[in-house]
Amino acid sequence: MRIFKFGGASVKDASAVKNVAKIIDLFKNDQLVVVISAMGKTTNALEAIMKSYWNGDGKTNSFIDELNQYHQQIIAELFGDKKEKIQSEINQIFHDLKLRCQEVHSDNYNFEYDQIISLGEVISTKIVASYLESQNFKAAWLDARKMIRTTNRWREANIDWEKTETLVNELTKKAFSAGNQSVITQGFIGHTPEGFTTTLGREGSDFTAAILAFVLNAEDVTIWKDVPGMLNADPKYFDNTVLLEKISFREAIELAYFGASVIHPKTIQPLKKKNIPLHVKSFIDPHAKGSVIQASIDYDANIPSFIFKMNQVLISLTPKDFSFVVEENLEEIFSYLSKESIRIHLMQNSAVSFSFCVDGDKVDLQKIYNHFTEQYFVKYNEGLELVTIRHYDQPTIERVTVDKKIYLEQKSRHTARIVMKDISDISASKN
Repeated sequence: MRIFKFGGASVKDASAVKNVAKIIDLFKNDQLVVVISAMGKTTNALEAIMKSYWNGDGKTNSFIDELNQYHQQIIAELFGDKKEKIQSEINQIFHDLKLRCQEVHSDNYNFEYDQIISLGEVISTKIVASYLESQNFKAAWLDARKMIRTTNRWREANIDWEKTETLVNELTKKAFSAGNQSVITQGFIGHTPEGFTTTLGREGSDFTAAILAFVLNAEDVTIWKDVPGMLNADPKYFDNTVLLEKISFREAIELAYFGASVIHPKTIQPLKKKNIPLHVKSFIDPHAKGSVIQASIDYDANIPSFIFKMNQVLISLTPKDFSFVVEENLEEIFSYLSKESIRIHLMQNSAVSFSFCVDGDKVDLQKIYNHFTEQYFVKYNEGLELVTIRHYDQPTIERVTVDKKIYLEQKSRHTARIVMKDISDISASKN
């Protein structure tokens, strides 16, 4: 058994759905469990619906109609004059959503969020499964809201692994025993013991694929993306990127921790425990080699990897009494940052100061300044970039720091991290 995962870009329109069917057809001799995300930017659209519903601004129904029209256009192009059944099914989902949004919502925004945002995956999988059926594929639609058992931690639920294993094996076994070659199900969503829908947080669909692989003891997992595999840098920031054909689970976790966007650490851990390889392949060129994440560390240091985080703010705190920065100070600083859900990307302390780097577009600098200014001298630099280099050497560092002013630099045996800014930007800001 193999697990496939297709993200939103791979099912964004009718031609993309047809391409998914072609890829599945390449593996007709394998039993497949196929995890699919919401189509295109559907999750963003549902978030707008949720916000409108919560605020009661009167725009909710028009937002719902617009999203329904997007899906109905895909249905029309896929099914032609045989669209009535799936068209009616999707119309009913949107009708029920309208009725829900006419009711008074609960006081729990995150609960309401999960009940509404989860519909994107339900809709996409129903369309894909119906299209496969129309093309004579033997494919069963299974509801992740009946398989993935979670806690009631809304928007980032934890998995009940034992119950999930029982439910997944029971339902997939039944589907395959009925003669189906593949199972189509949703990423990102699960359910509580009471039957309420939950979501699994950022990169939830990838995590779903890993959960299913773990409980089904799958041969491997393949995540199909619009890139050729895992690259050693983001092409937006780096010329001449190189494909990482083979890296270890450990290396993938390190890259994800430092900000590489292809794979999330939560996806890697279940696969690592059972030594299940993870392939990252292109849905544009499915025959291309792609990347594989597996147990061996022999290939990790072959190619340096670069991770760029832009629009960073470096904040430095120095006690006004010029005392040392000790555990008591750090406890208070971390407590505040945790309470405000501010994620630190890099930190460093000296005897009398503590510095940390955060996303500029996710923090309220004035609020941070106001909080700390009574006890600390607060300084900050905006508009910086943070580059992380895995398996660096001096030439690679010199390559990324040319014409840059370095504000902070850290090195370990395998990793160099540098906070910096274009010298030209500094000169322009002074003029």
